[in-house]
Amino acid sequence: MTRKGPGRDVAKEARWQKLIGEATRSGLSIREFCRRRRLDEGQFYAWRLTLQKRRGERGERCGHDGGAATFALVSADGEGESAGIELVLGNGRKLRISRGVDAETLKTVVGALSTEA
Repeated sequence: MTRKGPGRDVAKEARWQKLIGEATRSGLSIREFCRRRRLDEGQFYAWRLTLQKRRGERGERCGHDGGAATFALVSADGEGESAGIELVLGNGRKLRISRGVDAETLKTVVGALSTEA
C-alpha cells in the first residue's frame, strides 16, 4: 500500500480522483454512474468530499470535478431572455453554453478543459 501522510493510501486516492473525474465527464447522474460501475454511492460522495477538503488544505483550486465552478444565467439581449448558462471555472475562465447545445459537443469541450494543466 502506498501511503503519504498518516493513514493515507495514495493509490486509492488516485483511483477515486480518476473515477470522480470520469463521473463528471460522463454526463450521468452520480447514482447512475455508480450503478453502472458497481460503486457504492456513499463511498463516492465520501471520497469526493475528502478529496475536495485535501485540495483546500493544499490551497489548490478545483477544475473539473466539483468545487470552484459557479453558474450564472446569461442574457441574450439584455431584456431578460435567457441564452443559456455561463460556467465560471476555477481558474477564472468563463465558458458560455448557449441554449440547445449538442450534448456530445459539450462533453467534448468539458473533457478537454478538465485535462488542461
